[in-house]
Amino acid sequence: MPTPAELRDQLIRNFHDAPRERFVRPPLYDTESAPLSNGTAARKLGAGFDILAPGQIGCPYHFHHAQEEMFVILQGEGTLRVAGERVPIRAGDTIFIPPGPAYAHHIINTSDAPLHYLSISTQERPEVCEYPDSGNVGIFTPGLRLVQKRDAGLDYWDGEA
Repeated sequence: MPTPAELRDQLIRNFHDAPRERFVRPPLYDTESAPLSNGTAARKLGAGFDILAPGQIGCPYHFHHAQEEMFVILQGEGTLRVAGERVPIRAGDTIFIPPGPAYAHHIINTSDAPLHYLSISTQERPEVCEYPDSGNVGIFTPGLRLVQKRDAGLDYWDGEA
């Protein structure tokens, strides 16, 4: 039987205490993120805690082919760009994003204060993401992270005998 300490380590993360990494790519991207589910017993859900700086964007505009996402706005306000529209969001909002091109999305902090939110997603792998603004496609699976232009694909038989 696992001890209470072992159970806590396998099952519980406190987003206030989780170590955060800052990602900055001027001029649009500045966010602090703490992966919460890494190292837990979770197999189908992923979670992270994000703090988005004022006037910044969390990630490029994208959609998933497999994963569903949910965002819980904990503090602040901003804008959800989704399906080509801009929708105001604020603390207390829970956002549900199904997979597919109809729900391309990203979060923008349009306020003067930090925006805090939880990011929760299913963890289907392999995953394919498309980025409508750039024309990029990403393929993600353990051991492979490939991003390229959508129209840069090779012929199926390229390089084969």
